[in-house]
Amino acid sequence: MSSGPSTKTPLRAFWHDLPREGRLLLSIVVVEFIGTGLVLPFWVVYLHEVRGFSLATTGLLIGVQPLAGLIAAVPGGGLIDRIGARLVLVGSTTLVLVGEAVMAFASTAPLAALGFALSGCAFGVSFPASQTLVATIMPSHLRQRYYGLNFSLLNLGIGVGGIVGGAFVDVHRLWTFQTIYLVDAATFLAPLFVLLVPLRHVTGRAEHDEAETTKPSYREVARLPGMRTMVLLNFVASFVAYAQLNSGMPAFARDVAHVSTQGLGLAFAANTLVIVLLQLVVLQRIEGRRRTRVMVVMSAVWALSWVLMGASGLVPDTWGATVLIATCASVFALGETLLQPTMPAITNDLTTDRLRGRSNALASIAFQVPMVLAPPISGWLIGHHQQVPYVVGLVVGCGLVALLAVTRLEPLLSPTANGVGVRGPLDDPPPGTAADALRESAGQP
Repeated sequence: MSSGPSTKTPLRAFWHDLPREGRLLLSIVVVEFIGTGLVLPFWVVYLHEVRGFSLATTGLLIGVQPLAGLIAAVPGGGLIDRIGARLVLVGSTTLVLVGEAVMAFASTAPLAALGFALSGCAFGVSFPASQTLVATIMPSHLRQRYYGLNFSLLNLGIGVGGIVGGAFVDVHRLWTFQTIYLVDAATFLAPLFVLLVPLRHVTGRAEHDEAETTKPSYREVARLPGMRTMVLLNFVASFVAYAQLNSGMPAFARDVAHVSTQGLGLAFAANTLVIVLLQLVVLQRIEGRRRTRVMVVMSAVWALSWVLMGASGLVPDTWGATVLIATCASVFALGETLLQPTMPAITNDLTTDRLRGRSNALASIAFQVPMVLAPPISGWLIGHHQQVPYVVGLVVGCGLVALLAVTRLEPLLSPTANGVGVRGPLDDPPPGTAADALRESAGQP
C-alpha cells in the first residue's frame, strides 16, 4: 500500500494542478453555455409559434445547423493544424456570435437559415478546435479530468440557462425571444476576450519542422494505430446513444408512452441534474482505470436506460410512464459522465501534435453524422409501430459498443492511451500499471 497521497485527487488539488491556461478556459464555460441554454429548448417554439414558419419549414431550418457543421469540420481540422486551435476558436466564436444575433431578427426563412448556417459552421470547427487547444495545454494525465469537469460545467450552464429562459420568454412577446438570442450572442464575448487577451500567447498548434517532406493529412490520421477503431466507436456510440436521446427518446415518449411535454421537460432536467451532481464523483471513481472497461460500464448503463424507455410503452398515458422516461434520462446521464472524460482523452492520446486538429475533427464528424441519420430512422420505426425492434436494436447496439471497446480497441492501446500508464504528481500508481508495463515490454497482450 502506498504511503503517499490518495489516488483520488480532490477537486481542490486538481484545480491547483491545472496550468493557468486551463483554469482560464474552465472559468468561462458556465457563462458561455448559459446563453446556449437560454435558446436551445425554444428553437421550435421561436420559429413556429413566434415567427410563424410551418413545422416542415422549421424542421428544415433546424437541420441546416448540423449539416453546416459537418461541411465545415473537414477543412476546419486542417486549418487547426495549420494556423493553430486558438485562432480557429477566435474565428468560430465570432461566427457564432454573429449567427445568434442574426437569429434575433430572423423574420424570414432565409435569415433564419443564415443564422443557423453561421452557428453550425462555428460549432462544426469549435469542438475539434477546443479539444485540440485543451490537449496542447493540458498534460496527458490531467486531460481526462479536465474533459469531465468541462462537461459538468457545460451542463450546469445549459441547465441554468434553460430555467431562466423558460421563466422569461413569452410566445406573445417577440422581444422576449429577441432578448435571449442577443444575450446568447453576448455570452460569447467572454471566451473571445480570454482567447484574445490572456491566452494570446497560446497557439494550440505543433511547431512544424521545415525539413518535413510530407504534409499532415486525414489519410495519415487514419493510419494511426487504433484511430479507425476509435472513429467507428464514436459513430456507433453516437448512433445508439446521443442521437437517440435528442430525437428517438422524445418521439417514443410522446407517441408510444404518451408522456406530456411537461413530463418530457422534467426528464431532460433530471438528465442535466444527474450530470452536474455526479460528474466529479465519477471522475474520482474512474481515475487510473482502463478507459475501455469504463466504456463497457457506460454501454451497460445506456442499455438499461433504453430498457426503461421501452418499459414506459407498457404503461402509456400514466404517471408511471413519466417516471420511467425521467428515470431513463437520468440513467442515460450516468453513461454520459463515463463517456465525456474517456473518449476525447483516448483520441488525443492516440494522435500526434501535428495531426491533432484533424484527429479531433474526424472524431467530431463520426459523432455528428448519426445526428443527421438517426432522426429519420427512429422516426420511421416509431411511426410504423416498430417500437419493440427499435428498443431491441438500441440495446444490441450498446452491446456492440462494449464489444468493440474490449476486443478491437483495447489491444491497440498503450497503457497511457488506456488511462493506466500516466500518473500525475498527486497520484499514486493506478492498479495494474506496473503489470501492464511489464507485459508490454515483454511483447505480451
